[in-house]
Amino acid sequence: MTEVKEAQDYQEVLQQQRGGFSFELCKRNAYLAKSASIKPPAAMKTGTTICGVKVKDAVILAADTRATAGSMVADGNCEKLHFIADNVFCAGAGTAADLEHTTQLMESQMELLKLATGTQPRVCTVVRRLSNMLFKYQGYVGCALVLGGVDCTGPHLYSIAPHGSTDYSPFTTMGSGCLAAMSVLESEYRDDLTIEEGKALVAKAIRAGIFNDLGSGGNVDVCVITKDGGKIFRNMEKPCPRQFKAQYKPFPKGTTPVLKEEILKLCTVETGDVTMSG
Repeated sequence: MTEVKEAQDYQEVLQQQRGGFSFELCKRNAYLAKSASIKPPAAMKTGTTICGVKVKDAVILAADTRATAGSMVADGNCEKLHFIADNVFCAGAGTAADLEHTTQLMESQMELLKLATGTQPRVCTVVRRLSNMLFKYQGYVGCALVLGGVDCTGPHLYSIAPHGSTDYSPFTTMGSGCLAAMSVLESEYRDDLTIEEGKALVAKAIRAGIFNDLGSGGNVDVCVITKDGGKIFRNMEKPCPRQFKAQYKPFPKGTTPVLKEEILKLCTVETGDVTMSG
């Protein structure tokens, strides 16, 4: 077992306060894992492809629609574009429950801020609050967000990692299919894109994630945010529709015999009183 040494002079005190990762418990953790069969916590693998681009006077977000539960597809047409304010939307990757709760919490906070100040919330305000909240939980709230909006200072696009770090860029991707989507954005993004060209570009990036990542799939959702508000184009593209579907005929009535039928009268309601009966 590694012992912690007491500082003898100011140099050792300074060395202890420098920070960084401490390896003092590595031997203990290895001993517990070997002798007590205690498995260390592992990161959860999730699958999604989300992206966003900034065009002239607008921000365009896009996402796929596959929700996974381990190796199974739990929902083939879920919605990953979340409303935060009239001028701010975000695309989410990670744990579905954390994303729903976090975005709904931020939506209520921005509505209260709007009522208190009488002004439209700025994009940087949403980013700062999300960053502070996620950093407080040290990554245990599994939210990876691509957040975009248009305020009094123009269009803005941010990416927010689960640990709270943020990045400001003209185009960004996140999720398990981010590498395939980023290859499309890096090769075809331009500063002078129109809204229609931006919609086509983000849809192509999401298609790249759908076809090259097993955790991504379903359809393509796109959200366009301007100074007048945001609009979600649900299922704008369906790149891989189901080709074969079994046509099961409904069972005819009487296939399963009814052996016994009994109706229990649980209560009798009389004038103003409720009388329970067996």
